Amino acid sequence: MPEPDELPVPPEVRALHLLEQNQQVLAQLPPAIASLAASHQAQTRLVAQMAGGATGDPAAGPTGDDSGQGESMFILALDDEAYAREIAAMVPWVDEIFLKIYGREVSSSRPWCVRWPEHAEVVARLHALWLAWQALTHVEAGHAGPSTWQRDHLDPALLQLRDPAGPLGACTTHPDRPTHRLLPAPELTDLDSIPRPQPRPRPRPALPTQPDPSPDTAA
Repeated sequence: MPEPDELPVPPEVRALHLLEQNQQVLAQLPPAIASLAASHQAQTRLVAQMAGGATGDPAAGPTGDDSGQGESMFILALDDEAYAREIAAMVPWVDEIFLKIYGREVSSSRPWCVRWPEHAEVVARLHALWLAWQALTHVEAGHAGPSTWQRDHLDPALLQLRDPAGPLGACTTHPDRPTHRLLPAPELTDLDSIPRPQPRPRPRPALPTQPDPSPDTAA
């Protein structure tokens, strides 16, 4: 006997099944992604700061607090405590977005270092890239925001960070041989080379000549 035709599934039931499937997928996301979502409020405040706003929780830490950073968004200008907190807040983004999506394989032409927080130049470049990502992937950046971030910020940063002659050139060039070495900085400016002001001869104004007194005047 042929089986009766199945009854059509109501749209609301299909929507419920789809929602349950999405929840199952979300539950499988790595904890670091959840950490990124949890830091959305702090990221939103950073975007507001860059736009000149002042929203957010004043006690949210360095990504939500001006304490230790004054008027500068440059991470190397932060005090030690704010600097450490800012790096910790940035790590999930570096691991889950920058490395997993854009990192590519480590090789002699694309070095990397798992101890990148010890490289000041890498920290400065990644932090600037992170700030730009927050601004240009925000809904207010519009549909072209992510493309602008990749073209104007990510691509130039990758050329510098993964360059064999860049700041990580002495670090890992093969996944099986992790290496870490800080490259020495150039010698600082020779202060003796700074021009000193030299005394310059100052022209004296010519005084008007006094006429010789005439005999009548002398008398």
